[in-house]
Amino acid sequence: MAGKEEESGRDELAESLKDLFSNVSTMIKGELQGTNNLLEMLEKMNLRVAEEYNGFGDVASGLRVFVEQLKEKNSSFDEYVQQIDAIDQQVTEFEAVISMLDKYVSLLESKVQSAYHNLPT
Repeated sequence: MAGKEEESGRDELAESLKDLFSNVSTMIKGELQGTNNLLEMLEKMNLRVAEEYNGFGDVASGLRVFVEQLKEKNSSFDEYVQQIDAIDQQVTEFEAVISMLDKYVSLLESKVQSAYHNLPT
């Protein structure tokens, strides 16, 4: 009988170990599957980002061409900007002359009024 109990204990131990290894195997398979799923998701994200950056490259090329065209247009305006600056300078000088004339006219006006008031009657 002791042999049967011992054999029964071994069978029970063997069954428990079999269950343990089976459960550990299932757990490891689950972990590996989870890792695999994460890697697949990462790969898909990388592909999507690569597609997005391809689009950005096209946009950047288009912007580069646009900026070059703007530079060309801007350089054609340089002549006009110089003319505007020259006109601005002339207007500033003209305003100074007008201010001096205004002061001179005011002075003459005050002299004429003074002379008019001092006329003998």
